[in-house]
Amino acid sequence: MSETAMKHKAEAPKSLKFAVITCSSSRYESFSKTGRIDDPSGDLITRAVEEAGHRVTLRRLVPDDRAVIQRVIMKALRSKRVDAIITCGGTGISPKDVTIEAVRPLLEKELDGFGELFRSLSYEEIGSAAMMTRAIAGVSGGKAVFCIPGSPQGISIALKRLILPEVGHVIKHARE
Repeated sequence: MSETAMKHKAEAPKSLKFAVITCSSSRYESFSKTGRIDDPSGDLITRAVEEAGHRVTLRRLVPDDRAVIQRVIMKALRSKRVDAIITCGGTGISPKDVTIEAVRPLLEKELDGFGELFRSLSYEEIGSAAMMTRAIAGVSGGKAVFCIPGSPQGISIALKRLILPEVGHVIKHARE
């Protein structure tokens, strides 16, 4: 790591507040019918974020609906209780997967390297199917936004190898 990057990371915030948003019509419909939330992906993200010394201050389960996703993201972007947003799910290539399309217009700047690195790391684990992986990150209003797949393996790669090591650094620069 460069000397400059080490300096910036040392100056970055150490404890952040996260919004975790799971985008899944099937899980949302199940919740609507039973009143019980079954969200293992959101649980996995929450656990990893908290184990890293951060807090989850907003958590939502939403259907694969562009307008609903945008509404929840905009609420998180306006909240003083949120520094970083992680969405999971809805990043595939089927017509119902609209998370990327919902979030991209809300970003002021996109971090192209996030998706590139995520796909590279995924390729090491799952092979050529990684080319169908859509993941983006960016900043908006001094906050970091990450959109990742909902699979446990994808969540683990994104959080442990990319998001948690750099989120404070991203926030530092987004707020300058």
